[in-house]
Amino acid sequence: MDLRRRQAGQLRRFLRAVVLPFSAHYRNLFQERGLSADSIRTLDDLAQLPFTTKADLLNSPGSKERFRNFILVPDEAILSRQPGVALQALLRGRASVREKFEAEFRPVFMTFTTGRSAEPVPFLYTRHDLDRLAVAGRRIMEVCGARHEDKMLNLFPYAPHLAFWLTHYAGATFGAMMFSSGGGRVLSTDDTLRLVRKLKPDVVIGIPTFIYHVLHQAAEEGLRWENLRCIVLGGEKVSDGLRQKLEDLASELGVPGRTLDVLATYGFTEAKMAWTECPFAHNGPSAGYHLYPDFGIVEIINPRTGEVVPNGLPGEIVFTSLDARGTVVLRYRTGDFTDGGLTMEPCPYCHRAVPRLTGHISRNAEVREMNLDKLKGTLVDFNELEHVLDDAPHVGAWQIELRKANNDPLDLDEIILHVQKTNGADENQLRRDLGDRCYRFTDIHPNRILFHEAEEMQRLQGVGALIKEQKLVDHRPKVGAAEAAALSS
Repeated sequence: MDLRRRQAGQLRRFLRAVVLPFSAHYRNLFQERGLSADSIRTLDDLAQLPFTTKADLLNSPGSKERFRNFILVPDEAILSRQPGVALQALLRGRASVREKFEAEFRPVFMTFTTGRSAEPVPFLYTRHDLDRLAVAGRRIMEVCGARHEDKMLNLFPYAPHLAFWLTHYAGATFGAMMFSSGGGRVLSTDDTLRLVRKLKPDVVIGIPTFIYHVLHQAAEEGLRWENLRCIVLGGEKVSDGLRQKLEDLASELGVPGRTLDVLATYGFTEAKMAWTECPFAHNGPSAGYHLYPDFGIVEIINPRTGEVVPNGLPGEIVFTSLDARGTVVLRYRTGDFTDGGLTMEPCPYCHRAVPRLTGHISRNAEVREMNLDKLKGTLVDFNELEHVLDDAPHVGAWQIELRKANNDPLDLDEIILHVQKTNGADENQLRRDLGDRCYRFTDIHPNRILFHEAEEMQRLQGVGALIKEQKLVDHRPKVGAAEAAALSS
């Protein structure tokens, strides 16, 4: 309860001094609702604020560049009246005061959201934000058990993307040697493996699909990489089956059994940070993502009612910044769901007493409406199907493709699995096993299962070409109003 009280006080000060004076969106919102910073006496009072969603940040016909309404635009007159400003100007001069305010509020950096279903949204950072990004990165290193003598390989794509830059700042701030390959977009896979042979990094950080591709090719080439001790994953969901496949590949590279940590991170552009698991017992459960309660508030809500659920119950993740500048969001609905909820108990492994997000996280965007039979409008949760494929034996890389039968917009939907088989598995037997497995766990029968060599799977997924490799692609044609009416009749 003491933590919640401290967070409420920090939020109240943040609203009063930073957000409400300088954020057009939230200033108008609070005025419309008759609220002020003092309306938030406890964290329960957050319920008075409506949620912010991705739609609020996207352009609309009547409002271009809506993201600008979420950027803090300071008023010099208001800043000059803040406590202590006049004294600082007397002691250090006006130039010193101006430099301080510019470091806090002038945007100097930008990342973009990477959602495939909507236009990218820019998020602006000031020098204040970059300092916080560096602190968040250092905390990830500490929670992961990094060592200053570690050599680290950053395999995230070189792009205006949170994951790459957080990893960069994490290495620089923590004080470990960090090499960045550009994730296939700068150095090819062959060049990356040449770098691995020379440097023998102790830690590899990147998107799971691309790391799998690099380790698979390394194993195919007989590379030895015995000192690899930690793989840190970000940008995609991480299942137990995927962890096991990465451990199996590492074993082929000479990594001694049960010495490799495969750790997942969770973050999103709107938070301007990410969180990580700590090392946990092999074959044991993850303790979840260790949060930073001084940088943000995480709520878990019932996605249907919007009400906050008790700790330990599943729900949608909602984030409120406590110390950001540049672009700022409050009560941001991520569209991500955790089946374990939030816990305030100390971590059973590292014993840190910070809140943790537990359980598996899935994406609302990967629940699609499908017309699979005459009963139209079936909702299919592809998060579940992805776990089934990650956990399936003899399956390496894979892709789910959604199409229309006969390429006809008015026909039924089809689900096609593209699979790279491993361990010399028999195609016919694996096709039967996968079909049975998909139906047993998800009640879905794939229409077709197609097998590909590693190079073709890399092309289908966009390995090295895209910021995030494509594991679920929707090739169904968009329908117009007349066709939509025909579909619904």
